[in-house]
Amino acid sequence: MTQQGVRWTADQVLALAPDPASREAGGRLGAAGPWSGTGTDEGMVWGLCKGSGSTPYRTVVDVADASGPAYACSCPSPKSPCKHALGLMLLWSAGEVPQAPGRTPDWAAAWSAGRGERAARRRTADADGSSPGVTDAAGAAGPEAARRRAERRAQRITAGATELEQRLADLLRGGLAAAEEAGYGLWEETAARMVDAQAPGLASRVRELGAIPASGPGWPVRLLEECALLHLLDQGWLRRERLPDGLAATVRSRVGLTAPADGPPVRDSWLVLAQYDVADTRLTTRRIWLYGTRSHRTTLLLSYGAAGRAPDLALPVGLALEAEVSAYPGAGRLRGALGERFTAPEPTATRPPGVTTGEAAARYGEALRDDPWLDAVPVTLDRVVPIPDGGSWQLADADEDTALPLTPSARSRPGLWRLVALSGGAPVTVFGECGHQGFTPLTAWPQGAGEAVPLS
Repeated sequence: MTQQGVRWTADQVLALAPDPASREAGGRLGAAGPWSGTGTDEGMVWGLCKGSGSTPYRTVVDVADASGPAYACSCPSPKSPCKHALGLMLLWSAGEVPQAPGRTPDWAAAWSAGRGERAARRRTADADGSSPGVTDAAGAAGPEAARRRAERRAQRITAGATELEQRLADLLRGGLAAAEEAGYGLWEETAARMVDAQAPGLASRVRELGAIPASGPGWPVRLLEECALLHLLDQGWLRRERLPDGLAATVRSRVGLTAPADGPPVRDSWLVLAQYDVADTRLTTRRIWLYGTRSHRTTLLLSYGAAGRAPDLALPVGLALEAEVSAYPGAGRLRGALGERFTAPEPTATRPPGVTTGEAAARYGEALRDDPWLDAVPVTLDRVVPIPDGGSWQLADADEDTALPLTPSARSRPGLWRLVALSGGAPVTVFGECGHQGFTPLTAWPQGAGEAVPLS
C-alpha cells in the first residue's frame, strides 16, 4: 500500500461500505465526472466532488495508514466512509487518480498533520502510563474497589438468572402456545429485567426468543430448542464455580461479563478474510475475520458503533497486514483484539487452507463441546460448487458426495449470485461461517490465481 501503483480492487473498496445504500451511491461516484482536483501521493488520495451546492465537497483518504484506511469529507453525512470517500477510492483503484508528488492541497495536508499530532499525543500518553491526580492510596484502593464492584454485579446476575429460570419454568408449564398469544411484550419485559440485572448477554438471548413465534411453521420446536440453550446458560452461571476454567470463562462472556484480551500478543501477517455488519435498533456490530498466515490461527475482531453509525475499524477484504493480535478468554479463544500494526494492508497471494464440507460440519460439532451456545465456526471450504437444491442452494464438494446447505440469510443475499457467477459451475474456494442452520459464504476465490471476492 505504501508503494506507488499498488491499488485495491473495486470489490475491496466496496466491502468497506457501511451499508448497501452507501455501496450503491459510492459506486455511482466512482467515475471521473463529478470529480476535480484529484491527486495521490505517498498513500494519500484527495479530490473535490461536485454536490448539490455551489461548493464541492473536499474528500481525502489515507489508504496507507497501518491502522487501516482513514477518511475525511466536508459533506454532512455521519457515515464512515461516506459515499464520496468510496467514490474517490473507486476512482483511485481504477488508476484514474493522477500521481501528484509534493502537490498535496493545504486542506488535505492539514488533515494529515492533525492526525499525526493526535497519534503522537496518544503514543506519549501510552508511554507515560500515568494519570495525573491519582494518588498512591487511590491506586492501592483501585483493585479492592474493582473486586467489590465485580462481586455486586455477580450477585445481580445471579438474581437475574434465578428469576429467568422461574419465568422459563412458567412458560413451559403453561404451554408454548401462550408465548404466541402473549406476543413480543412478554419477552421485552423479561429482557428489561435482565438488563436491570446487568446481564446483557441474557437480555439479548431473551429478545431473540421473542421473534421465534412469528418465524413460520415449526416455531414451537425452535422456541423449545432456544429455551433449552438459555436454561443451560443459566445453569452454567449458577454453577460456574464447578466448571473448567475455559468453559467458565465462556459462560461469563455469554451472560455479558466483559474481560480484557489476556492472551499473549501474536505477531503475524494477518489476511483479512471477511468483514460485515450486524445492526439492530441499539448498536451496529462489525465482524472482521483474520487468518494468521504463519500461525495458521483464525481470529474474530469485533467493533461497535452507535445505531445508524458505522464502527471505526475497517479492513479491506483480501489484503494482509503485519500486526499483533491478543486472544480474549474463553473456550476456543476465537475472539481477538487487534494490537500494534506494523504495515498497512497490502495485496497477498496467500489463501487459507480449505477442508471438505464433511470436515466443516465435524469442526462445528467439536466446537460445540467447548461452547454449546456457538452459532457457527469460521471455515474455508476447498473445491466446492454452488448448486440449486429445490427452492434452496447448497455447496457441493467437487471431489466427494457431500454438501452443505446455505443458511436462509445467505440465500437472500446478493452475494449468492456473485458466488454463482464466480463459479460458473467450476469449483471455488469459499470462506464463511458453518453452523446449525447451514453455511454462510462470506468471501470466495476462483481456482488458481485470482483476487478475493467479498460476498457479504
